[in-house]
Amino acid sequence: MHKYLRSIGFSNLTDNQALEALLERAVNEKYKTDMMFAGNGTIVEQYQLPVAPSMGITVVGERDNKGVFHRSYYFPYMRSYDGTLTREGTVERHLEKETYAGVLEDFRAGITLIFYVTNSVQLRELHQMMIRVDARQAFLTGLSTEGMILLPIEKNEEDDEIKKRKRREQKKLYEAARQGDPEAIETLTETDLNIMNEVQHRIVQEDLYSLVESSFMPTGVECDMYQILGEIVGMRVKSNVYTHENIVDLKINCNDCIFHVAINEADLHGVPAIGRRFKGKIWMQGELEVIEEKSDDKTASEKEHDE
Repeated sequence: MHKYLRSIGFSNLTDNQALEALLERAVNEKYKTDMMFAGNGTIVEQYQLPVAPSMGITVVGERDNKGVFHRSYYFPYMRSYDGTLTREGTVERHLEKETYAGVLEDFRAGITLIFYVTNSVQLRELHQMMIRVDARQAFLTGLSTEGMILLPIEKNEEDDEIKKRKRREQKKLYEAARQGDPEAIETLTETDLNIMNEVQHRIVQEDLYSLVESSFMPTGVECDMYQILGEIVGMRVKSNVYTHENIVDLKINCNDCIFHVAINEADLHGVPAIGRRFKGKIWMQGELEVIEEKSDDKTASEKEHDE
């Protein structure tokens, strides 16, 4: 049973029989969202069972030439409409099954972000058709099984333009450091050392979370698991139509990155509110929007026409 089913309102789902009924319902009631021909008369089909606005359970399997559906895997999902643009996004196939991990090299948090791709069937079809694609943007979400609400920290009044300029400069430094620029690496290292020294002096009399406004850190042995601390910039409470459990949909700003996090209300410690902060461990997933790769090569007739 998938650990993060409780994140979308199934905290009391303890036996496989009840789970099977939900998965069968998704297929039998024809909540089909994607399909592809896999050859030998086999069709790969994807179904989604909505349980609350923008969230539910995805079921993927193969239907053989006799019309019998064989489930391959399932996972809880949450959909976001806040896209993160990328110029250096790629996908990597998982070894265990025909699913994919998305990789964002230019993630704003300053790290390489790896997430579970929720539209793997679409990417699998493009790969089968030998169509080369570029990642355009990712719609990121996180599912959490435990989290807490922290109060905001006191901030210094600073002009918005100054903040934007500092963010642009920091992004340029990250990009230059990835390209191996020694000056950028030295500048970032010096900045980190200065921050560390300041924290070491202040931590004696202040709490850690009054010093750290937000953080985004990989955790555990799985590549798509993260420990986050971010500001709540929007929130909505949704209800699971099957269990009537409340799910809190938090819109988080973490290191200038905007994404949504779903957590069962029973698993959230504290009272969420806009301006407060969320701290917790999340399973990062997302839908990757791709575009067909353009070729710079021109045919002879096109070149002749240009001349």
